[in-house]
Amino acid sequence: MPKMKTSKSAAKRFKKTGTGKLKRNKAYKSHILTKKSPKRKRNLRKSTITDATNVKNMKKILPYL
Repeated sequence: MPKMKTSKSAAKRFKKTGTGKLKRNKAYKSHILTKKSPKRKRNLRKSTITDATNVKNMKKILPYL
């Protein structure tokens, strides 16, 4: 049986927490920051847990994470 391939783009973006959940960074923090409030930009810095509806697909593309 051949090895399963990990999606390298996803592997760079997601980390596993101690309890086995997937941690990700928030989007919309790279450009056009002038119109965004400081509070909004500050909250975008924090990482968050991947939504439960996406976890099944994420486990498929990250088999060894």
